[in-house]
Amino acid sequence: MKAAKAKEEADVTAREAAAVVLRLFDNDAELVSELLGVPAEELEREAKPVTAARAKEIIESLRARAERPRTTRIRKPRTDAADAASSTSGAPAPVVTADDSRADAA
Repeated sequence: MKAAKAKEEADVTAREAAAVVLRLFDNDAELVSELLGVPAEELEREAKPVTAARAKEIIESLRARAERPRTTRIRKPRTDAADAASSTSGAPAPVVTADDSRADAA
């Protein structure tokens, strides 16, 4: 039952994608066929059940999604290979003193 539902959802998504891409390329099935490497007849057959209104709705939602600002994650600064090796070797890391000389962290 779950597999049948997933297949149906995938089929609907594929039909909608075909309709959207054809609409974006002014229904030029030959061009889209060349770009995707899919026969034009197959594209047209897949897109046919999708209404123009539904294709337009999908395009508008994709445009709105592309325009909204993305949230960015704060990333920890990357350590270079020397820092990573010294931190994993078990030896204490060197400590920089106020006069920029190094001392052991013991």
